[in-house]
Amino acid sequence: MGSIEEVPTSSFFSLASERGVPRGRGRTRDALEITVSYGLILLVIWTPRPWQRWLWMAAAAAVVAITCISFDGFKAMGLRRTNFLRSLWIPAAALLISGAGMVVAARLGTLHLPGGVLAFFMTYCAYAIWSGVQQFLLQGVFLLRLLRLIPNEAQAALAAAALFAAAHLPNPILTPITLLWGAAACLLFIRYRNVYPLAIAHAIFGITVALTIPGPVDHNMRVGLGYLTYAHHHHADRPYPLSHPLPKP
Repeated sequence: MGSIEEVPTSSFFSLASERGVPRGRGRTRDALEITVSYGLILLVIWTPRPWQRWLWMAAAAAVVAITCISFDGFKAMGLRRTNFLRSLWIPAAALLISGAGMVVAARLGTLHLPGGVLAFFMTYCAYAIWSGVQQFLLQGVFLLRLLRLIPNEAQAALAAAALFAAAHLPNPILTPITLLWGAAACLLFIRYRNVYPLAIAHAIFGITVALTIPGPVDHNMRVGLGYLTYAHHHHADRPYPLSHPLPKP
């Protein structure tokens, strides 16, 4: 444990400078990148098909382009091995919370499990990958830029969490969940600088919500226009669980 690098929260700016985050990048550029990427995400969420499909591709291309052009470095974005073992308590805690939630759901009669291990894997494997994408968007795209725009780390974390939660309106279940998780995840990212444990925890929480809350209650975890136009079908499969800022076209 002593050989694992510990990153104090107060050292963000010096750490960023040492590991590839440009000191001289303008605040206007950071603000513009946040506005463009987040604006496109909201357009995807609130646009009906078939235009949503094209906007989805445009949003994905814009985020990739912004990430490549304004590349902060893999270490700054949390794509590294350092502190991974030290922060494994995060997904472990998520598992404990998930277990408690499933026990409660079983007693309430709302727990619905896929039929067998293979069905569970096929249903949620893609979402586990999507969880990592979402955490990268939250920390690697929005939080890093907000930390340069807002000197106070806690305020920057809350701002990123607010953006994350607002992308889940008007869903009354997902919006508060993503606000709490977004704030916690951003603060933990600042502390450990590793996105992988957060992605694992995100997947655990998302799958738990999908298994414990009935589809008619959370509209099968839809957000934006999809939530408002939701129509429940008793045999419909759930879409991606928990927080999908770039929904499936």
